[in-house]
Amino acid sequence: MNEIPLGLLFTLLGLLIVISAFFSSSETSMMALNRYRLRHQAKSGHRGARRAADLLSRPDKLIGVILIGNNLVNILASVLAGAVFTHLYGDAGVFYATGVLTIVILIFAEVTPKTIAALHPEKVAFPASIILRPLLWLLAPAVWLVGSISNGLARLVGVEAGEESEAEHLAPEELRTVVFESGALLPSKHKGMLLNVLDLDQATVEDIMIPRNEVVGIDLEASGEAILQQLAESSYTRLPVFQGDINRVVGILHLRRAIQILRNGPEDFDPDQLKPYTDEPYFVPEATPLPTLLMNFQHRKRRMGLVVDEYGEVMGIVTLEDLLEEIVGDFTTSPVPGEEDEIVEQENGWYLVEGGTSIREINRTLHWELPTDGPKTFNGLAMEHLENIPDGNISFFILNYRVEIVEMSDKMITRARVKQMDRQASPQS
Repeated sequence: MNEIPLGLLFTLLGLLIVISAFFSSSETSMMALNRYRLRHQAKSGHRGARRAADLLSRPDKLIGVILIGNNLVNILASVLAGAVFTHLYGDAGVFYATGVLTIVILIFAEVTPKTIAALHPEKVAFPASIILRPLLWLLAPAVWLVGSISNGLARLVGVEAGEESEAEHLAPEELRTVVFESGALLPSKHKGMLLNVLDLDQATVEDIMIPRNEVVGIDLEASGEAILQQLAESSYTRLPVFQGDINRVVGILHLRRAIQILRNGPEDFDPDQLKPYTDEPYFVPEATPLPTLLMNFQHRKRRMGLVVDEYGEVMGIVTLEDLLEEIVGDFTTSPVPGEEDEIVEQENGWYLVEGGTSIREINRTLHWELPTDGPKTFNGLAMEHLENIPDGNISFFILNYRVEIVEMSDKMITRARVKQMDRQASPQS
């Protein structure tokens, strides 16, 4: 190489450094691409995304062509650098070439291009795919040879190059993190709905049902006058119809169908006339997961189910509205005009809570973290914590939540004031 001008050698050396930087940035940018965003762009017709997705379909071949090219360039650069510095400094030039070339490659062919590629993977990977595709075809024999050897070694440790990576799929908790950290890309309301959908698997029918003591229904053993008044004043569209006790349920009555019964006037009304107009009751085990309940409602075209325990006793009812509220939040209108809110905000961070309010409802409304793995209502949680029925209006802590009983009945806490306290200031429960 002594006959080649130094200027040309330096030019060739600089060109090799640029090519090395290309391969380094290509590798980093390809591996840093968001696979889900890439698939969306490819399906939308983006050419660069399609090329990159095609290259990434076999990452072993992609990495093979990049590393073959990068190593060839770096080896050739080291040969040229050795020749240049030997020409300038004699035998000591080899040591100078090693030190200078190491620094130059690290800065200009490794760290800098890889940093840029990691920060802007799409801007680097999509143009780079134009060159990598023909290179993959051109270097196919070398890529096949290297790939065969490396894949064989990978099989020795139980890795198959062609198998789909676990990183291609997101676990529910990982998907929850993606939604939670989406920032301004998703409106907060939509983000909350998506998170609620992901949380459905963690709840059962028992968590959202209306308890038996709060169920409003039609007792056929009541007087005709009382039933007619109940039909006229009911704020619910569907009512369970039973014979004396809700465990002896006859069916579900839609009030629109009840109008047909009253055409002949209230004088001729007989409670048994309601039976032919009722729909067959749909029974739901209390341990049914909410996603299963939603699919069953959709499949059976139902909007209400009677919740039963393991002994077949009716524990309450669950409606499609209760289920939808788990996803979209509470509806703005109350089904019963004048009904008192279960959670009422007061001064200084206090809230007045009805004893029968579900723990999930409190947590969802106030963004609290009361335990949900035990009792389902606030009264049940307080009773479990106290381990008895309190004699009067007492004050106590559940975790970092201060509770002051406001109203008691013989069997339960009917109303209490609750406030979330500082964790450091609250006593241990």
